[in-house]
Amino acid sequence: MNDRYDAGSAGYGADQYELVGYDEYGQPVYRQVPTQQTQQQTYDPYTQQHQQGYGYDPYAQQGQQSPPAYDYGTGGQPAPDYGSYDPYGTATHQGGAAQGAPHDPYGQTAAGTTGRQPGVAEQTARQTAHIPQQAGPDHDQDPAEPQREYHTEQFAFVEEPDANSEDVIDWLKFTENRTERREEARRRARGRIVALVVVLALVVAGGVGYLWYAGKLPGLSSEDSKAGTATAAGAQKRDVIVVHLHDTKGGGTSTALLVDNTTTERGTTVLVPNSLALTSDDGTTTTLAKSVEDDGSDGTRDALDTVLGTDIEGTWRLDTPYLQNLVDLVGNIDVDTDAEVPDPAAKKKGEAPLVNKGRDQTLSGKMAVAYATYRAPGEAQNAQLERFGQVMQGVLRKMSSDPQAATTTIQTLAQILDPSLTDKDLGTFLAGLSDLAKGGDVKTDLLPVQNDGTLSAQASARVVKNVLGGTAKSPDKDAAVSVSVQNATGVKDNTEKARVVLLNGGFTFLEGGTGTGRATSEVVYADAADKANAAEVAKTLGLSAGSVTKGKTSGSADVSVVLGQDYKPSSG
Repeated sequence: MNDRYDAGSAGYGADQYELVGYDEYGQPVYRQVPTQQTQQQTYDPYTQQHQQGYGYDPYAQQGQQSPPAYDYGTGGQPAPDYGSYDPYGTATHQGGAAQGAPHDPYGQTAAGTTGRQPGVAEQTARQTAHIPQQAGPDHDQDPAEPQREYHTEQFAFVEEPDANSEDVIDWLKFTENRTERREEARRRARGRIVALVVVLALVVAGGVGYLWYAGKLPGLSSEDSKAGTATAAGAQKRDVIVVHLHDTKGGGTSTALLVDNTTTERGTTVLVPNSLALTSDDGTTTTLAKSVEDDGSDGTRDALDTVLGTDIEGTWRLDTPYLQNLVDLVGNIDVDTDAEVPDPAAKKKGEAPLVNKGRDQTLSGKMAVAYATYRAPGEAQNAQLERFGQVMQGVLRKMSSDPQAATTTIQTLAQILDPSLTDKDLGTFLAGLSDLAKGGDVKTDLLPVQNDGTLSAQASARVVKNVLGGTAKSPDKDAAVSVSVQNATGVKDNTEKARVVLLNGGFTFLEGGTGTGRATSEVVYADAADKANAAEVAKTLGLSAGSVTKGKTSGSADVSVVLGQDYKPSSG
């Protein structure tokens, strides 16, 4: 393709240029062809308008001559005229070199004009050769030429997306998610640690509470317990009623204290032996069994409060027919029986027992009464008392936990209650204990009573203080007549039967051992003041008045008794 400024044109002079490549800016780079080569004549539109060769300036006024240009770098000498043609529009020369003089578009003269050697001119042309109509690099521009001004609208800015921008966003999201996961893991770890600490604290507190309730903590199971602990046990809120089971057929009574500790939310059935020594209304010493028969419910309740340091709220007299009806109303009970109970209605020996021995025995009302009052030959009264406690425990588990329903059950019995306890009060109380019993929070304790009817130190600490919240205070031993009993009947169980009878009679029992068998019994007193007491002892044991005699008593006893074969023990 020919350019209108083709270097081979005659108007450009004898030199020609050829394309040799492109520079770092993308501009074509030419080199000058040696002068001896034949120049091709090309069409130059500028030469047709002026016969003066390159002196034609299409932007200058016709007929005007441009003053010669001065070269300030040569001491003010006129600069060589390269012609009026200025391809960049920065010069307006009209005068110029003679026609046919070689044209240098970058302001350089031919070799013959400047006097430079052709080799130098050729080297210079090769170093600075550019296409005439395109601007050269900034560092090749002539300082004398005016600087072009560019405006914003001449440029178009293209936003080039950065390939790494998506990667940066993805990395930020990754690091943010990882940080959140780490924080969440830390929060979960802290939550687990806190939960573990809370569980451990609850376990420790529960263990200590159980040991305290069971009286196994140091200082609670001995007489040297700390006063502060005892005060804490006494400050607890308890509701207590006393139950007297009257055996209308076999005779005798059985007593238990029902305790509802509303502070610890636990219940206890405290079994009270009939041999417990009490102080009667007239100040004399008596036993629990005798007090129930002689002093009634009010006197017995007050005597128990005095001995145990409790505050009994009411008395529930439960005769055996009412116990039978109660068991039937609640739908039978389940008891782990410890003995076979014969059927009282059996006419022949060897018939099937009414109550079998074993675990989880279901008892009806009749069976429950028979088991609660059963006392095998030679057994202590405490064995029968513990069976009564088992029956009461079974009744509490089957009783309704709803106060209204429990009250209805009590009212259905149609029993005459003691004035100190109404149907509603008893029903509400039993409903509360029933709720505890169903959760396994009601236990049974036997009040330890010594042979003389007084309370031991162990009972004072474990039962009286911890369960009842009271303080044991047995009557003075000197207030009761002490009776020493020697068994010469040849029947071992007669000693225990005599003990129960004497204790129930308000006497203090002293073990006299076993003597040689004899036919008749003897009651001896040493002091004349004890003659009346000796006569009362003989009457209590069912001996004749002729068995009373004056003599030497054994040990510190006021009255000594030797039981012979004529002794006929009662059921006591």
